[in-house]
Amino acid sequence: MKTLLFAVLADVCLSSLVPEKEKNPQFWRQQAQETLQRALGLQQLNTNVAKNVILFLGDGMGVSTVTAARILKGQLQRMKGEEMVLEMDRFPFVALSKTYNTNAQVPDSAGTATAYLCGVKANEGTVGVSAAVTRSQCNTTAGNEVTSILKWAKEAGKSVGIVTTTRVNHATPSAAYAHSADRDWYSDNEMPLEAIRQGCKDIAHQLFENIPNIEVIMGGGRKYMFPKNTSDVEYPNEDKYRGTRLDNRNLIDVWKEQKPKDKNAHYVWNRTELRALDLNKVDYLLGLFEPMDLMYELNRNNETDPSLTEMVEVALRILRKNPQGFFLLVEGGRIDHGHHEGKAKQALHEAVEMDRAIGLADVMTSSQKTLTVVTADHSHVFTFGGYTPRGNSIFGLAPMQSDVDKKPFTSILYGNGPGYKTVAGERENVSLVDYAHANYQAQSAVPLRQETHGGEDVAVFAKGPMAHLLHGVHEQNYIPHVMAYAACIGENKDHCQSGAPHSLSTPLTVTSTLFSFLLLSLVF
Repeated sequence: MKTLLFAVLADVCLSSLVPEKEKNPQFWRQQAQETLQRALGLQQLNTNVAKNVILFLGDGMGVSTVTAARILKGQLQRMKGEEMVLEMDRFPFVALSKTYNTNAQVPDSAGTATAYLCGVKANEGTVGVSAAVTRSQCNTTAGNEVTSILKWAKEAGKSVGIVTTTRVNHATPSAAYAHSADRDWYSDNEMPLEAIRQGCKDIAHQLFENIPNIEVIMGGGRKYMFPKNTSDVEYPNEDKYRGTRLDNRNLIDVWKEQKPKDKNAHYVWNRTELRALDLNKVDYLLGLFEPMDLMYELNRNNETDPSLTEMVEVALRILRKNPQGFFLLVEGGRIDHGHHEGKAKQALHEAVEMDRAIGLADVMTSSQKTLTVVTADHSHVFTFGGYTPRGNSIFGLAPMQSDVDKKPFTSILYGNGPGYKTVAGERENVSLVDYAHANYQAQSAVPLRQETHGGEDVAVFAKGPMAHLLHGVHEQNYIPHVMAYAACIGENKDHCQSGAPHSLSTPLTVTSTLFSFLLLSLVF
């Protein structure tokens, strides 16, 4: 009798979770028909030449992370969450990307960055080089360097930018400009003496030497730019943030000296300085806001550190001044770090912040002129389940206890990682801890100090000129070839006509009102 009563109460509670409008079949039929009409509209493909290209890279943003971030975004707006629409969800074309490295079934961020930026798959731990290079072996590098779409865009006369929440010489951004047998060679201090003797250069050095006139560089990584033991401007008493360079060079000064005398180059290290800039008078910007990676969005100091969205706005306002267009790489890099630490709340708030930046870029650009791609380098062993009811907090408990150890569990779990914990030889009772805390480490099946990447495919969202070429399931290295084809840069330009739509396809027909047409022409 008691079991039956609980079942009836559960059915009543679950029924109350359903919004009234969703009980009407017509709601779902109408929604489907509206979606169908939008899909039919995609028959007229946008085959314009992409004046601008923006690549948003959510480091570690697998499909389960996208779904959980969607729910979180909705719940932050006092919705149930599942019905929320991310900015990337609005993109009309979606594909899957196979993320394996040439020597790894489950990849790392360096080999994958080489794929989606340079168009060539590579070994794990190496950046901007082919698979002929062995990790950490400097003498395998020469002759095996590969260039990125950022360089192709620069050589075509476009302005280029890098914005990241990690170090600017971290794995993802470094593949845009560096050629390194080891992703960890942040400065010469992290390099083996043999590699230095063989002529290899650290990644921070390459940032300013390989492509010296990158218009916008923003992120963290100050410590790698200064001579060893130089005190950090923000944390002068913390030894771990002191400069690391053994060559005694100040790369900030090197960056300033490289710039043409008739151009305005600005270096800033905090949000106040960034906001004080007259961006109409900025030709080059270097912003390094932390000694290492930027703070998590949940921990960010609003006075000293800009958000990812604020950095993207600044970057676009500078880059769009070039009449030939731009290429911008934006990395939400600390999604990955949150997962590695088992801190799902940190990771998902990072993903929501990146989606906010995507929305801002959408407002500041026109899809008639700008190809925007959103993807991830790899996934994580992150999941959520447990038959949670509609509107359950994404960080909440499953509605039942384990039928094995009789303990509750959170919906979010990791396959491995630091959240593995036993108490008196049994799984920890999570109802006795603050599982909603920002730094709570979700339970994992296997104990590891750092949670690992996942090996499944990741999503690729695309909108703008030639976005339809991202469809189905592709090798990850296909992505920059599509972006280059759309923008008529790089090697494959036989299809291009000056300023005209791509000649191999039927151009998009504009059928909007005169007001909409004029509005689009004004939006860059």
